[in-house]
Amino acid sequence: MPPWLGNRMTTLGALITEAIVHHYGRDEFLRRLAHPFWFQSFGAVMGMDWHSSGITTSVLGALKRGLKPRSNELGLHVCGGRGAQSRKTPDELMAIGDRTGLDGAGLAKTSRLVAKVDSAAVQDGFDLYLHGFIVADDGHWVIVQQGMNGDKRQARRYHWFSEGLESFVNSPHAAIEGRSQGEIVNLADRRAEKSRNGQLDLLATLGPDRIIREAAALAWKSDPAPEPVAQPMLPHLIMPAHHDVRESDVNMRRLHGNLAAAADRGPVDFEDLLLVPGVGARTVKALALVAEVVHGAPCRFSDPARFSIAHGGKDRHPFPVPLKVYDETINVMKSAVLKGKLGREEELQALRRLDDQSRSMERYVTGPDLKEIVAGEFQQSSAFDGRSVFGWEPPPENAPVDAEIRSHPGRR
Repeated sequence: MPPWLGNRMTTLGALITEAIVHHYGRDEFLRRLAHPFWFQSFGAVMGMDWHSSGITTSVLGALKRGLKPRSNELGLHVCGGRGAQSRKTPDELMAIGDRTGLDGAGLAKTSRLVAKVDSAAVQDGFDLYLHGFIVADDGHWVIVQQGMNGDKRQARRYHWFSEGLESFVNSPHAAIEGRSQGEIVNLADRRAEKSRNGQLDLLATLGPDRIIREAAALAWKSDPAPEPVAQPMLPHLIMPAHHDVRESDVNMRRLHGNLAAAADRGPVDFEDLLLVPGVGARTVKALALVAEVVHGAPCRFSDPARFSIAHGGKDRHPFPVPLKVYDETINVMKSAVLKGKLGREEELQALRRLDDQSRSMERYVTGPDLKEIVAGEFQQSSAFDGRSVFGWEPPPENAPVDAEIRSHPGRR
């Protein structure tokens, strides 16, 4: 993650979190983190590649950095990370327990147990390399883990939520995101209770040496395959193999609603009400998608690719990140959240109206297809300080020679 994007993700992610907590409370924010479609959309609206496995790492990293200075105010704490950082999670939870009075030892045990379930009880070919633990001052928590299958170059994300969790070994996941790998050994499924009890009985009566001999003998037998049992579906998100954003990845009716709402409400709310300097029509389009991340119902996030239209992607999919627009979005959100804390709700309510208008207008508006929208973004990219991991976006061929200097002052 390049610093020029990572720093902005840290700021915008924290502001979106504050807005959600302000409107709906901490538990609602945790519920959204446990929802794979919202999580993917959250990362996409912040300019990360819309379907990359790196969304998990970058979103959790941005939240950990952005919420740390606000942890006392919001009552939210982000622990863990990838690699060696994930193994520090229990110690971080113990330290949070010391500061807040939470049962740090109990939370640390939960962290270890959840990691063990997804690495040992769920044998699906994915090796865990990331463990994120988000806990609130009231003890409610969300865990987001990710595993990698190196041979297939695929990732799988596991979401856990304390709300409604009755057992760590009876279908405990809030959701699992990833492509099906066929039949797996899943001892955390509620249908595996008989198998788990049988394993314990075998261990107690036979001992490990006898079990190994029996297993070797059974390997020579060919038992008939058991009848397949219908598996209850978890909410799961399967991302396509292609990196570009295609029209099939986007609910165009909703996108046209977002764009139409920005055109309709922008002059009313964002010039006469918000009065944030520098906010233009393009920023209002981005804010329409940010507002939906704050206010949208779960069913609104079935097409995470749509949210990449707000601020593009670091790999130029669907277009380079327009830094001027991104910074204006941050300024508007910062102003709205700050004034909301002081009891002045006008700007936060303006964002809410923008989201309401999107849902209302999508019923009947139409607009350009996705290729036209993306082509327009590329045409304007240089003027908006478009940037990707490949560098700054050059001006179009028919632009004046000095356009890049005017667009990027101080960079020659």
